[in-house]
Amino acid sequence: MDRLKASTSDLSACRLTPHGAISAAFLTKLHVRDAVMDNFTSASLKSILGGLGFALAALTSMEATGEQPSRPLSVPASQLVAAARAQVGITTIYDPAFVKLAYPGGDLPRERGVCTDVIVRAYRDAFRIDLQQLVHADMLASFASYPLMWGLRAPDTSIDHRRVLNLKVFFSRKGRQLRVSRSPVDYAPGDLVTQELPGGLPHIVIVSNVRSPDGARPLVNHNIVQGTRIEDTLFVYRMTGHYRYGPLADELGH
Repeated sequence: MDRLKASTSDLSACRLTPHGAISAAFLTKLHVRDAVMDNFTSASLKSILGGLGFALAALTSMEATGEQPSRPLSVPASQLVAAARAQVGITTIYDPAFVKLAYPGGDLPRERGVCTDVIVRAYRDAFRIDLQQLVHADMLASFASYPLMWGLRAPDTSIDHRRVLNLKVFFSRKGRQLRVSRSPVDYAPGDLVTQELPGGLPHIVIVSNVRSPDGARPLVNHNIVQGTRIEDTLFVYRMTGHYRYGPLADELGH
């Protein structure tokens, strides 16, 4: 049961109430559901839907009114935030169920997923970077560097890249690890931020190029039970990591 709880606490995120709090009843429901699905070793449904047009981003990005655009972006940052934004209105279902994925390039149907799927899909769509394949390769090379909390003895291409704690390790090893702070100026569009939700549940977001109505804070792209959205939650939950990866990290130099 401990192994199941560990798996649950990584793949699951939680529902936001109108006041930004977590629904305890819904958390319990997620834990029960994930414990069952973590033992489910295969699924018949496999789907790869890629290459969503970035033009959809302009139609689906703003759920709230009064949001302000950020400063001009570099080309890589523009590509990544557009790829994340394009998922809004497409991924409408939060689904933490284990699914046996194709490899490489495996994915759930685009209408469903978890917070990590937002990251994986954005990098595939923006740069043709396949985190499923890259995380798997790094785990093969250095399995002991990754969390050993799920009872696995070898990498699993269906789930490893969909776990927040694994992505934290991967981005720290292969990208640029940046300072965690409470200052909005430290977070640029395209940055990846890991968070800890109530109950110790890990979460990951992409910083958007859209700011809060008062212009004070960058909003984030994420899936926190209600599908992929752009929301003002960067400073709502405790931040546990701050990264840039791929072409955005390359812009920082070495």
